[in-house]
Amino acid sequence: MTANAFHNITKIEDNLWEAADQLRANSKLTSSEYCMPVLGVIFLRHASNRYEAALRQIEADKAAGKIADRLLVKADFIKRRALMLPEQSRYDYLLKLPSGVSLSEALVEAMNAIEDDFEPLAGQLPKDYHIFDDTLLEDLLRIFDSEALRTASGDVFGRIYEYFLMKFAIQGAQDNGEFFTPPVLVQTLVNVIEPDHGVVFDPACGSGGMFVQSSHFIEHEGLDTMQRVTFYGQEKTATTIRLAKMNLAVHGLEGDIREANSFYDDLHRLQDGRPLWGNCDFVMANPPFNVDMVDADRIKSDRRLPFGLPGISKGKGKKGEIDPKKNKATVSNGNYLWISYFHSYLNDKGRAGFVMSSQASSAGHGEAEVRRKLVETGDVDVMIAIRSNFFYTRTVPCELWHFDKNKPPLPLGEGWGEGVALNHRGNVLMLDARNIYRKVTRKIYDFSPEQLANLTAIVWLYRGQNHRFLGLVQDYLGKLCEEAAAIPGELDRFENGLNELRDQIGSFVESLKDLEAVTTEQKSALIDAIAELKAAETAYRNDRGSLLDGLANFRRDYQEALPTENPTQHTAREAFNPLAEKAKGMVKQIDLLYKLVARCTQLPHELAAIEEASEFYDRRQAGKRLKQLDEERKEAVEQLKLAAYFHRQIVWLQERFPEAQMRAVPGLCKVVSRAEIEAADWSLTPGRYVGVAPPEVDEDFDFEQALRDIHIELADLNREAFDLAAKIQENFEELGV
Repeated sequence: MTANAFHNITKIEDNLWEAADQLRANSKLTSSEYCMPVLGVIFLRHASNRYEAALRQIEADKAAGKIADRLLVKADFIKRRALMLPEQSRYDYLLKLPSGVSLSEALVEAMNAIEDDFEPLAGQLPKDYHIFDDTLLEDLLRIFDSEALRTASGDVFGRIYEYFLMKFAIQGAQDNGEFFTPPVLVQTLVNVIEPDHGVVFDPACGSGGMFVQSSHFIEHEGLDTMQRVTFYGQEKTATTIRLAKMNLAVHGLEGDIREANSFYDDLHRLQDGRPLWGNCDFVMANPPFNVDMVDADRIKSDRRLPFGLPGISKGKGKKGEIDPKKNKATVSNGNYLWISYFHSYLNDKGRAGFVMSSQASSAGHGEAEVRRKLVETGDVDVMIAIRSNFFYTRTVPCELWHFDKNKPPLPLGEGWGEGVALNHRGNVLMLDARNIYRKVTRKIYDFSPEQLANLTAIVWLYRGQNHRFLGLVQDYLGKLCEEAAAIPGELDRFENGLNELRDQIGSFVESLKDLEAVTTEQKSALIDAIAELKAAETAYRNDRGSLLDGLANFRRDYQEALPTENPTQHTAREAFNPLAEKAKGMVKQIDLLYKLVARCTQLPHELAAIEEASEFYDRRQAGKRLKQLDEERKEAVEQLKLAAYFHRQIVWLQERFPEAQMRAVPGLCKVVSRAEIEAADWSLTPGRYVGVAPPEVDEDFDFEQALRDIHIELADLNREAFDLAAKIQENFEELGV
């Protein structure tokens, strides 16, 4: 997805959520009441889009003689990853219903018809539309009927569905949002274990995000998800299973998801009758952390616990609750039950990736014993520490654990050269990512796509896949050239606007020459401001020419044949270093020019208040053009920063890994041996091994970004204050005050 396309879909998501949430607020429905029906409408819109697209493909195949001219059947649509929607389930049919027809009943009929025709969704689609009045339902249907959405692809609707899941999670819908794992954490797991074939299992699958992100990874590789993998899931909450099945369907996917408590239940069987235990290619999960009071008697003989129970207690749970059955044995913390289960489900070549409480990696007593046995298998592969505030409903930090039962048999020490597959049976990559993040809101952080790619590149180096690291640097060089190519056009647009305003102001100055109502002092102030603007323009144009010549030369040298080897990539990065500095200086000059022309525009505003001068200056037009110029300024500045941004990604990677080979980086990463882990009480906490990074001076401090972060915090605080005031008012009204 291009940067522009990403910006567009992000804007669509924000606008849709704002409109839909405004309806919710006006209806006084809670988020939990509103969540499922809204997701059902998104599902219907998407299903209708896929139906129409499949129908067009079928008609085209008929016209080309690829299929016979016959009545269509369900298989024709399933083959094209679409449902053969009955007429009453099509979005346009619902929109065109005559006034007076109950939309709530029509939506229930639409959902029932789909469930009757598509067994995986039987009993899963929302039908509680009776809590809405028809006006609200009609408004809701129209929100998702814009031209952009009528022609949107499955990827777009998948993103919108996930975006709404995220927003409902933030609002605390559906059991405090525990159904939803932030996509960036799932993407990190996927990037490390690369689930591209076979059986993929999530025993705590929530809304199915692990499956969806796996499909994104597979399709990014140019493969068909449903031909490559089979998804299996268990989830204890029926409502969440509905979310998961709808999430899969809206992405054109299918999976076998069962209602079960995975602490005690292991329901799935493969098509040949074998259990999932010991036969999964990939296991992924974000299980509930620190669950206590798990019945030890029910699990003590479970084959999924090859390392034994992590320690039991009698009579009380971890939080001190009295067990109603005296002396009943319980596992006081379920973290290591999950960890053992995940490992036991893997086949002899399997990989697992899961989110876990940061307490687990250094927990003591019985948990430490299980951890020792686990480390001694050699299957612990990568540990990644994540800072707090990555989750939407809790602020705790976490760690991402990864297992790999198929580490290749080359002794460590034979080199980290390109293409070398290293044996890490006795080693673990410790990666401390707590200092890597971007701020989304005051309370929520995530990784940018480039931050995530850079972390993944470290894993590639650890595995001896140096060519992938170099490929990422090459991609950044390509993006740098693309963004550099767009700089002249953005500068031209800014300059055109600047020239228009300057000429308009210059004409006004000429008209003032013979006006006695305007004093010499007033005229001089305006003339001096214009002179200062022209001087700044002269300096700008000189520097602009130097920058654009340099960018053109850089693109000439590198764009057609992007360097693939480490030395030539370093040379390219070094060649761009002075251009990055010039781009930074150009940003300051553009900001100065805007401030100066704004000042020049303000002075005529003041003079135009004089009746004799007012006819020579259109204040409204000038103000409108100045506002437009500000947008052109932002676009030009953003384009300059984009080129420098991708340059910084290259700098980040090359400064830490100058030879494009794995090495320890203080405060970031280190490959540790089993002996080191044993000496540290079998701890798997990354921060215990990587040390502390030396302090860095941020030479690229972005003042505008800092202001945007402050604005984000202020906007969040204002929103919270508004919601709190509304709640207080509502409480007073209920009390009759």
